[in-house]
Amino acid sequence: MENVLEGKVWKFGANVNTDEIIPAKYLNTTKAEELAAFCMDDTSNEEFKKSRDNKEIRGSIFVAGEYFGCGSSREHAPISIKAAGISAIIAPDFASIFYRNAINTGLPIFKHVEAAEEILQGDIVSIDLEKGVIYNKTQDKKYDVVPFTGIVKEVSECGGLMNYVKKIMNKI
Repeated sequence: MENVLEGKVWKFGANVNTDEIIPAKYLNTTKAEELAAFCMDDTSNEEFKKSRDNKEIRGSIFVAGEYFGCGSSREHAPISIKAAGISAIIAPDFASIFYRNAINTGLPIFKHVEAAEEILQGDIVSIDLEKGVIYNKTQDKKYDVVPFTGIVKEVSECGGLMNYVKKIMNKI
């Protein structure tokens, strides 16, 4: 995984639940590329959905309101986001099961109240994973976040829990 992520921001509101992230009618597959086609399908951000369909979102960053990922515990939600090309999510907080699933699937997510409130749709943002700095290039503003450490950092660097387990198993 790269040490610095950079991309255009797609902004979402508070309480975006897993049914909005990936509607239940698409849960008949676990193939990431198929899930990506319907990522955020039930949200009101039509501009994102149009760009998603044209594959214009690779490397983008989601910024959302509080309690992102609430609802059911489906792993499909962070898988669809990551497979759609989103490199990270910034929000004031996350539903705990979504947070765990995001880490387990290798999707970097960061809690920061001010950043989530101040960063706007279309801003260009970079995230230094090593230093724990979110930098809004558009607004020239920095926000400090706690960088991943320990096993969470290792899992993230491997691209998810399954890749981490494979790496460990190859050492045995």
